Amino acid sequence: MSLYGALFTGVSGLAANTRALGQTSNNIANVNTVGYKGGTAQFSTLLASSVGAGAFAAGGVTAIPQSLISKQGLLQSAEGETSLAVSGSGFFTVTSDANAAPSIGELLYTRAGAFNQDADGYLRNAAGYYLQGWALDDTGNIPANRNQLTAVNVGQLTGTASATDAMDLRANLQASEIADTGYATGGIVAGTSTSQFERALDVFDSQGGSQPLRLAFVKTGPNAWAYEVIYDGPATNIGGAGSNPIATGTLGFNTDGTLATVNGAATGTATISIPWAAASGLATQSITVDFGTPGQADGFTQFNSVSSLISAGVNGALFGSISGVRVDETGTVRALFDNGIERAIFKLPLATFRNPNGLAEINGNAYMRSDRSGDLTLLEAGTGGAGDIAPSSLEASNIDLAKEFTDLITTQRAYSAATKIITTADEMLDEMIRVKR
Repeated sequence: MSLYGALFTGVSGLAANTRALGQTSNNIANVNTVGYKGGTAQFSTLLASSVGAGAFAAGGVTAIPQSLISKQGLLQSAEGETSLAVSGSGFFTVTSDANAAPSIGELLYTRAGAFNQDADGYLRNAAGYYLQGWALDDTGNIPANRNQLTAVNVGQLTGTASATDAMDLRANLQASEIADTGYATGGIVAGTSTSQFERALDVFDSQGGSQPLRLAFVKTGPNAWAYEVIYDGPATNIGGAGSNPIATGTLGFNTDGTLATVNGAATGTATISIPWAAASGLATQSITVDFGTPGQADGFTQFNSVSSLISAGVNGALFGSISGVRVDETGTVRALFDNGIERAIFKLPLATFRNPNGLAEINGNAYMRSDRSGDLTLLEAGTGGAGDIAPSSLEASNIDLAKEFTDLITTQRAYSAATKIITTADEMLDEMIRVKR
């Protein structure tokens, strides 16, 4: 090994430790960066040439950066409903442009989940990257093409309503009522029979309006009752007064007072179809009424006590404006409305890679796919090792400050030692030059 080789070895030591210092400095600077993944400098020898056993060739050292992207950071509680973290190996998919329809090759990936709504309702993190997700259809299903992602926009909805399609009733009809043996279907509306028990209930139409219905009952024989469903709103909504009653049927009871049949069948349900007229502008509406379980006293009963409605459960809701948004553990983005309705509008995929440490880093604490990372797989949260999404949480950086400061000390000492190599080689060269003198 020549003295010049020693100089070059010292210089390589300075360069390698300078790179290591840069990596450590970057880690310390980003200790409070949400979702930041640190790195380390791995030192590797350099040889001027390959030599056999017992020989030595001058060389040096190089510092090779190694990312620690797969190392999980600590999850911390956050206030925002759209602050998200991943507990697992997955990444949020993001883009720099909210309006573009990204191809798989244009997607970026991040663990920085501090997303907030911008002025247009898009969810965007502090680095300006827009969160991508699967837009759900009306039944809550994701697209058949799972590579079809769009920017998550929670401001696109103004309001919603839900039409009534189910009704759950619990009531008692007094067993000692005198039967109206002359009752004919529709007799209560026609005035030929008098109801022995009736109750008014409001249901909700397809436009979020409240519509009044009345359920009237009359005893027609031993353990037998008839019912009529009467619309009490403007008759023009159902095509005129002649459309009432909008539904009729019968209830049969067992000798022990429990429900036996509904409309002659051993079932506890019946369907009411409201014949909305075209002039009303309302969609056709069918409501399933649950009268109870045959043989059990969990719905309508016939005991010898005063007829009464114990409870009535009617689903649906009036029109409501959007009041907020939340994300659950499955990555489903739900719009919240002030009428109590929640609607699933997006589902967040998690991106996984065979070698996440091989991802290419870009500005804004995000990554790009590379040959070293392997191909992308988009998974639903909680499947395939992607991990779960933690709502109202953020992932802290995976930096250990104690280790980083220790690395600073060892890097500084190694740098100082490399300078000693250079100064010693310089002194020896100076001695060699003086030999000529």
